[in-house]
Amino acid sequence: MRIYVVDDHSLFRDGIISLLEAGGHTVIGQAGDGLTAVESIHGLKPDLVIMDIKMPVMDGIEALRQIKSTSPEVKVIMLTVSEDEANLVDAIRTGADGYLLKHLNAKDFLDMVNGLERGEAALTRSLTSRLLKYMAAPETESERTLLSEREIEILRLVAAGKSNRLIAEQLSISENTVKYHLKNILHKLGVSNRTEAVTWAMQRGIL
Repeated sequence: MRIYVVDDHSLFRDGIISLLEAGGHTVIGQAGDGLTAVESIHGLKPDLVIMDIKMPVMDGIEALRQIKSTSPEVKVIMLTVSEDEANLVDAIRTGADGYLLKHLNAKDFLDMVNGLERGEAALTRSLTSRLLKYMAAPETESERTLLSEREIEILRLVAAGKSNRLIAEQLSISENTVKYHLKNILHKLGVSNRTEAVTWAMQRGIL
């Protein structure tokens, strides 16, 4: 397969590229943030994108959303350290073809990547089990885990009347990152503005 690799840690990125090439795949490009990936992938048209979630400029979930909206035929595997159930569910709902943790051993990782060509989802048994339990959970329980801890933290600051700039300063992140998180929150909750998002969370006892 022709593969594009996205991760903000260059040493890890180099290791994944070496592993993929040793497994017979062709790496056609790489990036250290989601925005660069989105801008490059549209022209390169890889078969597969392997991408981290937590990255600067644009996170992996937003990059996934944009890739799938413009190039739905491109398969995307999220490769991350995050075992946050909200990230897992959000990635699958957004269209990810797989979700793998970075502590996976090399053989299992390549087996999962190769399985995509056979139409298999790149999900370990443990993550598949967690995903199924989430889907089977009562609606109120599922709603509570819909947002990640960071998203709840940002929404709590929004409820306190903080601007994007003040939220960014308090959390030591960029204002653009705050905007991307807020965009993800609105998308997840199916609401159109910050006030509706805060109301939704308060009604369910999340804030």
